[in-house]
Amino acid sequence: MPSAERPDIDASGLGHVGELEMRASFPSSYQWDARSLAGMMRPVLSPAFARFIEAQPFFFIGTADADGMCDCSFRGREYRADGTALPALKVMNEREVVFPDFPGNGLYNSLGNLRVNPGIGMLFMDFERQRRVRLNGRATIRRADETVRAIWPLAQASITVEVVQAYGNCSARIPRMTMIAGSDAGW
Repeated sequence: MPSAERPDIDASGLGHVGELEMRASFPSSYQWDARSLAGMMRPVLSPAFARFIEAQPFFFIGTADADGMCDCSFRGREYRADGTALPALKVMNEREVVFPDFPGNGLYNSLGNLRVNPGIGMLFMDFERQRRVRLNGRATIRRADETVRAIWPLAQASITVEVVQAYGNCSARIPRMTMIAGSDAGW
């Protein structure tokens, strides 16, 4: 849908100019109209999507700085000292998810980008079942408080994402892989 926030979105609501040009350049067997596209890309998380993304032990994020230079990152779950797995992300409601930020290499590529450009893309993959979900939204960074540390004791910050688009993605070319229990527990 065209809006003051996204003047690049075509009046048809079918995407921005670049997407429309690529669809014209590379025709597909999929024919998108306003109804089918709205049915696929929703501004809220369905209960099934919420369960799916909360169940994943990791996800990928894409951010960009104020000039559009992109960065991709991996976010995996942490473990309590007793070995209990912590969630990689929490769904707060159909329009909001939260994930932690832990001390890392100190570059702050993702957080720095989100500070100047709150747009975020999130990709959730289940390699065992060959499924994926995308979530695009607007992020807000907050220092970790007691509520966040009750879920993620080592978190220094939390990132709250307001859902703009949530949609399933085809399973084509997802390699089938099996997670080995405990393999993500550390090095």
